[in-house]
Amino acid sequence: MTADTTTPPHAPGRLPVVGHVVPLLRDRLAFMQRLRDHGDVVQIRVGPRPVFVVNSPELVWEVLTAQSANFSKGRLFDKLRLFGGSPLPIAEGRQHLQRRRLMQPAFHRERIDSYVDTMSTTAQDALRAWGDGARLDVLHEMQLMTQGIVMSVLFSTTPDRGPAQAIMNGVDTVFQAAIRRAVAPVSGWERLPLPGNRRLRAANALLRRTVSDLVTTRRADPGAHDDIVSLLLEARDEDGRPLDDDEILSEITALLAAGSETTAVTMAWLFHELGRNPGLEERLHREVDAVLAGGRPTADHLPRLDLTRRLVTETLRLHNPAWIVTRQATVPVRLGTALLPAGADLVWSPYALHRDPELYPDPLRFDPDRWLPERPQPPRGAYIPFGAGKRMCIGDGFTWAEATVLTALIASRWTLRPVPGTTVRPVPAITVHPSSLHMIAEARGHAAAREAA
Repeated sequence: MTADTTTPPHAPGRLPVVGHVVPLLRDRLAFMQRLRDHGDVVQIRVGPRPVFVVNSPELVWEVLTAQSANFSKGRLFDKLRLFGGSPLPIAEGRQHLQRRRLMQPAFHRERIDSYVDTMSTTAQDALRAWGDGARLDVLHEMQLMTQGIVMSVLFSTTPDRGPAQAIMNGVDTVFQAAIRRAVAPVSGWERLPLPGNRRLRAANALLRRTVSDLVTTRRADPGAHDDIVSLLLEARDEDGRPLDDDEILSEITALLAAGSETTAVTMAWLFHELGRNPGLEERLHREVDAVLAGGRPTADHLPRLDLTRRLVTETLRLHNPAWIVTRQATVPVRLGTALLPAGADLVWSPYALHRDPELYPDPLRFDPDRWLPERPQPPRGAYIPFGAGKRMCIGDGFTWAEATVLTALIASRWTLRPVPGTTVRPVPAITVHPSSLHMIAEARGHAAAREAA
C-alpha cells in the first residue's frame, strides 16, 4: 500500500441528475456485485450525493473496528428512526454505550441458554398448525414462528395469529419505507400526504399501541415475569434513572423488528437450499435424529449439532440478509489510499462480499462443509453476518441459537419439498428475502414409512 491518497474512482453508468439511482433501483444486488470490479473503494452518485462503496474486506473491518469512532451509523439507520426514538441499533456515542450496557445482561451466554427451551416450545406449538401434504408459504411461516419466539422472550407470551400478522405487517411497512427513503435522491416527499406515508404512520401507530398495551399490562404486575421487558422496566442508567415509556417502547419495537426478520429470512433460504440438496437434507436428518433422539432441542444439544450450525453459517454467507450497510464519516478519514471528507456517506454489501470468488471458492455453491475446521477459511472481514467491533449486533448469539434450534426442530419432524415449476429469486428490501417460496410439508414419519414400503 502506498502513502499516496487518491479520490476513489467513479463507477461507470452515472447519469445526469440521478447519478446511479437507475441501476441501483433496477437490480440492487447485481449493481453492488459489479461494483466490486472497480477497486477497494469506488464512488457512486445517488442523485446529487456522492456515496463511497467499500469493497475490500480489510477496509470494511477497519471501518468497523480500528476507525469505528470516526463513523456514525449513516443514512439507512437514520431512516430507521421511523420506529421512534433512538433504540440501541440506532443510538450513537455515549447514548449507545449506556444503552448497550443496560441491554447486555439480556444477551449473555447463560441467559441465551435459558431462552432455548422457550424457543423450542414456541416453535413446536407453531409447527402443530402444519399438515402433512400442505403447501406452505415458507417465509410467512418462518416470520410468524420467529416473531412468536421473540415475543415469548420479550413478554413471556405469544400473540394470537391475527395480532401477530398485524404486527408483522406493521414491521414490514416500516422497513420498506426506511429502505426507500435511504436510496431516494431527495427527501422532501417524506412529508407529503402520500398513500405510502399514510400507511407508514398507521403502521407505526399500530406497533406502538400494541407494545404500549403489553408494557402497561406488565407494569400492573411487576416482578411476575423473568423476560426482557422486565429487565427494561427495572433498568437504571449511571445516574440511577429508569428508562421512560418512550425509550422502552422504542427498544422493544426495535428488538421485535430486528429479532424476527433476519432469522426468518435465513430459515426460509436454508430450507430452500435443503430442498435443492437432498443429500445434505439426509445428512441433517441423521444428525438431528441422533442428537435429539425424538425430543426437542435443548441448550445441551446445541454444541453437538455441528452440521446444523454449519448449514446456518453457510446460509448467512450465500444468502446474507443484508444487501447494504451504511456509515457516515464524522471526521476526514483515510481508507487505504482513499481520503474521504467529513460527512462522506459509506456503504458496503455483506451480500456481495460473501459471494466474492476471490474470497470464497465456487461462491455460488451452497456448501456447509467449507466451514469445516480443516478447510481454508476466508480472511478477517470477509465473513461479517452480524458486523464487528463495538457496534456488532448485540443479538448475534440469540440469532445463532434460534436458527440452530429451528433448523433442528423442523428437520426432526418435517421435510419441506419444493413445489415443481416454481422459481425463487432474491428480493433486496430491508433484507434479501425470497420472492415467493412455497414448499410442500411432509411429515418425517410418513416419509420414512413410504421409503420403507
